[in-house]
Amino acid sequence: MSTDTTASVSTHILDTSIGRPAEGVRVTLSARAGAGAPWAELGASRTDADGRCKDLPALPAETAHVRLDFDTEAYFAADGTEPKKQAEAQQDAPRVRDSGAFFPEVAITFAVSPGEHYHVPLLLNPFGYSVYRGS
Repeated sequence: MSTDTTASVSTHILDTSIGRPAEGVRVTLSARAGAGAPWAELGASRTDADGRCKDLPALPAETAHVRLDFDTEAYFAADGTEPKKQAEAQQDAPRVRDSGAFFPEVAITFAVSPGEHYHVPLLLNPFGYSVYRGS
């Protein structure tokens, strides 16, 4: 949770191609003190069955920029859960999961202010993604 001197970050992923949370995606959290400062990797997590990372580490007090790196290639390369297989069988789209991920990783960088909480959801599909500041 954020304090007066630090910000906090949370995220979750929805696979919009199947209308379900994306489970098992590795998410790495990095931070820096500002433009030009070096990035420091703070830790990593994997999304749970609800597509959420509940154990991302706290941000250092001097954090001005945060980066979330999502390993989408491994997620799309996985054999898939039964809901994924069912959704793919219903799609008229090309069999994209057989050819690898178009976006093998998604890196989201954003500015933070002390005392604020930043929830950054990722809406993901094989050929696109969208992010926003949630609540």
